[in-house]
Amino acid sequence: MPTYTAPTRDLQFVMHDLLKVSTADITGYNELEPEFTAAVLDEAGKLATEVLAPLNAVGDTQGCMLENGVVRTPEGFKQAYDQMKTGGWMGLDCDPEYGGQGMPYVLNTAVGEIFVSANMAFNMYQGLTHGAYSAIHTHGTDDQKATYLPKMVTGDWSGTMNLTEPHCGTDLGMMRTKAEPQADGSYKITGQKIFISAGEHDLTDNIIHLVLAKAPGGGEGTKGISLFIVPKFMVNADGTLGDRNTVTCGNLEEKMGIHGNATCVMNYDGATGFLLGDLHKGMRAMFTMMNEARVGVGLQGYAQAEAAYQNALAYARDRLQGRDVNGTKNPDGPADPIIVHPDVRRMLMDQKSFVEGARALTLWGAHLIDRSHRSGDADAEGLISLLTPVIKGFQTDKGFEMAVSAQQVFGGHGYIEENGMSQFVRDARITQIYEGANGIQALDLVGRKLAQDGGKHAMAFFEMVKTFIKENDSNAALKQGFLDPLKQASKDLQAAAMYFMQNGMKNPDNALAGANDFMHLFGHVCMGLMWARMAAAAQAALDGGASDTDFYETKIATGRYYMARHLPATTMHLARIQSGADTVMALDAASF
Repeated sequence: MPTYTAPTRDLQFVMHDLLKVSTADITGYNELEPEFTAAVLDEAGKLATEVLAPLNAVGDTQGCMLENGVVRTPEGFKQAYDQMKTGGWMGLDCDPEYGGQGMPYVLNTAVGEIFVSANMAFNMYQGLTHGAYSAIHTHGTDDQKATYLPKMVTGDWSGTMNLTEPHCGTDLGMMRTKAEPQADGSYKITGQKIFISAGEHDLTDNIIHLVLAKAPGGGEGTKGISLFIVPKFMVNADGTLGDRNTVTCGNLEEKMGIHGNATCVMNYDGATGFLLGDLHKGMRAMFTMMNEARVGVGLQGYAQAEAAYQNALAYARDRLQGRDVNGTKNPDGPADPIIVHPDVRRMLMDQKSFVEGARALTLWGAHLIDRSHRSGDADAEGLISLLTPVIKGFQTDKGFEMAVSAQQVFGGHGYIEENGMSQFVRDARITQIYEGANGIQALDLVGRKLAQDGGKHAMAFFEMVKTFIKENDSNAALKQGFLDPLKQASKDLQAAAMYFMQNGMKNPDNALAGANDFMHLFGHVCMGLMWARMAAAAQAALDGGASDTDFYETKIATGRYYMARHLPATTMHLARIQSGADTVMALDAASF
């Protein structure tokens, strides 16, 4: 059975050596002293290793069951959920006014990685609740916040988001779910939603559904959509639970992975709902939840790769097969461990360099979210808006690829269910699809985010890379292995953006056909920037006499691998982009 150990040392490195969170000029960051964050991460790691990780295979094999309208979660999930509640993990970064601990989002993100790596399907129950909490906290009335948030913060109640319908996913303007206004100010919600994660389960006393629906007078398309709070059980004036609302789970989807999470078909039969935010402005309110969810899914991509990598590494150290071509390394055994072989090393280095770079990028993104929300920094808000489709799309594409690579290390044993590697692959696969399929992320990046605010944020990113290179140009330890490759990769990214500007207006297909390549090109440049920054931080620690020399030297060596073996992919992606749309669109639909 797979095992998992929280990478607390590396999380600490990113937060303190790289981001220097405890000295950042962001409200609440002064609390993030290394001793404090270490204590939080250690406790999270203990819970993950001892409680959540052992349930990962249980959730995969047992799955969820629908019995008389009630979903039963896998054995042990309820007890584990109660332990999470008791530990206060649900409200780590939530508003103290509603019972939260008020910690910065960056710490919650670090903790979230640990829980996702240990048991992704389980963590989705509380992850969806956090997103619903954020939407109500941002757009709800005072009464709505007082009614729902305290119980959601403690985990006594959970939350969901309801967008997709059988006939529409990305194109929400085709939505059929209706909201009919009532005399008392409420609405009657009627329709069906599908693919609703944690839509029904036995972990909490109530489930607070956030549902997109069309109310009269909104017009066609997404402009007519509103967002509604639809509780599973009505809430009385004194906060106690009242009658069951007319919302039910009609079916559980049978899925490729994340079996421990209930993916539901939800039927709304005139269910009572309450408007959240402004009428006909539901997409704006929902995107508060969606943007948070997309960063969270980007985290899932590398967190699954981390768990898979840990097990592939352990296997490579133990599995005896063949001899090192440069001389026997295990003379007392019948063969050498497979970690001596260069191709196995390549796979492990691919995984290690991706995971550590993605961790830095995601925590930097969480840092930008904190800077935006806690300091009102509009530039930080614009930058994380630009980076969100990159974090989601690039990291989940690569995260799945790395989970497959980890499975490959096992050879045939990776294909056998008892070794657990297929679960990481199957669970990672959904991250490329939900919260906006990665093709949509690429279109969002090229079609909206790149030109947002007149291209201000993209230009700011280019300038950030340029400034970092200039400031470190005299650092001989960084120049050849890090700065020069980063400079070339950044030039490729700028050339791709220029191509879109020059050719996209004349033929939009030229931009759209290159969108996926641009997202990956951008992702590699982001990773290159993160690795260059981490190398600089590691070198500074070594120059400062740090005692943990092995850690910092390993960090630099891992970064050099990424810069040499992965960053050159930017040239390939640029060539694809500049080839335009002609070859992509050459065939008529009937010719396929």
